[in-house]
Amino acid sequence: MGEYTHILVAVDLTEESRHVSKRACALRTACGAELSCAHVIEPLSLAYGGDIPMDLSTIQEQIQETARAHLKEFAKTLDIAPGNQHLVFGRPETEIHALANQIEADLIVVGSHGRHGLALLLGSTANGVLHGAPCDVLAVRVGN
Repeated sequence: MGEYTHILVAVDLTEESRHVSKRACALRTACGAELSCAHVIEPLSLAYGGDIPMDLSTIQEQIQETARAHLKEFAKTLDIAPGNQHLVFGRPETEIHALANQIEADLIVVGSHGRHGLALLLGSTANGVLHGAPCDVLAVRVGN
């Protein structure tokens, strides 16, 4: 089954990410593929629409440093080399697509809560990654 050569697992660094990463690791083993992981930080100015009349740069830096440390620890448990650990800033769907192109991933693994109807319309990273992805996408069901 050596179909995939480079797998990108997109994680939000929650406990659910462990379940998603187990699937990615199983595929890495089955395919003999390279495994990369990515965590996307959405800038606070995007999340709040720039409506907060204060400088958020210090808070953003703290979020970045915390995420960097968590990603490093998370990736270590998966035996992912430092060069394959990616901390990215921006809209998750857009940045995951761009990174997949950049590293020539042929599979993106992402968690999905299986939302539908209005909940899906209001925002699903997995749905956003699926549409417009440069390669195959595996959505691993997490939560309820």
